Amino acid sequence: MSHLIPAPRVIEGPGPHRFPLDAGTTLWAAPGTGTTESWLRSVLGPALGLMFPSGPEDGRNSVRLHLDDSLEPEAYRLAVADRGAEIRGGDASGVFWGAQTLRQLLGPDAFRRAPLRQGATHSVPHQVIEDAPRFRWRGLLLDVARHFMPKEGVLRYLDLMAAHKLNVFHFHLTDDQGWRLEIERYPGLTEVGSWRARSRIGHRASPLWEEKPHGGFYTRDDIREIVAYADRRHITVVPEIDVPGHSQAAIAAYPELGNSDVIDTASLTVWDDWGISRNVLAPTDNTLRFYEGVFEEVLELFPSPFIHIGGDECAKDQWRASPAARARIEELGLAGEDGLQSWFVRHFDTWLTARGRRLIGWDEILQGGLAEGAAVSSWRGYAGGVTAARAGHDVVMCPQQHVYLDHRQDGGEREPVPIGYVRTLEDVYRFEPVPPQLTPDEARHVLGAQANLWTEVTEDHARVDYQAFPRLAAFAEVAWSALPAPAERDVAGFERRMSTHYRRLDALGVAYRPPEGPRPWQLRPGVLGRPIEGAPPNV
Repeated sequence: MSHLIPAPRVIEGPGPHRFPLDAGTTLWAAPGTGTTESWLRSVLGPALGLMFPSGPEDGRNSVRLHLDDSLEPEAYRLAVADRGAEIRGGDASGVFWGAQTLRQLLGPDAFRRAPLRQGATHSVPHQVIEDAPRFRWRGLLLDVARHFMPKEGVLRYLDLMAAHKLNVFHFHLTDDQGWRLEIERYPGLTEVGSWRARSRIGHRASPLWEEKPHGGFYTRDDIREIVAYADRRHITVVPEIDVPGHSQAAIAAYPELGNSDVIDTASLTVWDDWGISRNVLAPTDNTLRFYEGVFEEVLELFPSPFIHIGGDECAKDQWRASPAARARIEELGLAGEDGLQSWFVRHFDTWLTARGRRLIGWDEILQGGLAEGAAVSSWRGYAGGVTAARAGHDVVMCPQQHVYLDHRQDGGEREPVPIGYVRTLEDVYRFEPVPPQLTPDEARHVLGAQANLWTEVTEDHARVDYQAFPRLAAFAEVAWSALPAPAERDVAGFERRMSTHYRRLDALGVAYRPPEGPRPWQLRPGVLGRPIEGAPPNV
């Protein structure tokens, strides 16, 4: 029985014979498959103790990489026979995903960085696997604004994504609690905005504080490295720069960005608490020019066709009290403060479109209308995604009720820092990205799905691992595999396959939540969470 995750479309075999990989196994790579060739030699080879020297296309005892235009984009065909293993891909990505499947077939030791035993043999049963993804957007959001993740941790998560055939990394870089991206023309964003004086421990109602500075940021060269590393793993990095809310860190660095006719913006600091700050950007031409300068550098660093501008949870209190904001509303003929937020979004929608990029934002950006190419991240439920798809906009489905991985995994008292609804491994496995009320034409606007991991209460990589895994493996199968309807999915079969996958995660050093519950060192006694009881609303 196959223990592959995500489950492939078709498996023929395995048969009784095996292909052994040994010191004589060669590698042939067609032009255009260089990323997989490099990955096999730099990642899989060291794990197995093999060099994979170059060999002829028709050689025996070989791994061969081909492009095949009869296959669809990202699709692959992996055939293992007497001559060796042949991976054919509809494009370079497809070849790479085929190599990830080959790695799983070689066993958990193939996920280590060095061989456990010198001279050990590794073999793969003869079989043919034909596979292709259901969705072209298979994403993970990682929030590095609330708690900073050093560059090495980000690169590690890109490797974990690649191992699960996830291909979009949503990089949440700015928020009230920290600005994580170096912008050359505005050095204060990182000199001031990347550090806060202290951090609350647990949910915002907790009385506990960590009384030491927290922060960090990525230099421009760090970002170039991250983007290049992701690209070699066929992952697109989509940056998020939040406007007009979630912006207190930026205002702390440059007080003129805030509503200074309402509050003393010069006294603001980077926010040290969780939740939604009331301090938002002022609707001025100066603010627009400032963020155009920011986005110019963002476009230089990130080649992604999509740029995320946030657009969610913008508190309107200061705009209501601000004479300047009221005058702006009157000048533009807007319908109140909600119209002002829409004006912000439409400005950058037009600005990005003129530069050949596409705006994407949280589903609040639907208020006021969008340009034709704009896309929506549907986070408050399915409703925003349904509205967007029916209006002709592309959608990424990431409803908090189903795929927010910061939500707790169990209802028991031992669950560390319990946040939100209980979302078990089975719950995530039964997530369906395409709502049934969409017609086939409307459903074509669902680009795919994304799991989101917010980090208010996940302060280090071990806590991030615990919240992400094993549920991210279930999500990866939902996003990749052609699964039946949620009620018909083989949860027991998936859990059986996970018994092998846990060993892969062990080899990778992932601090996942065990099926039987948290290990002693994963507990956080006395740290307050915010559990929400009952089943989440299906909205």
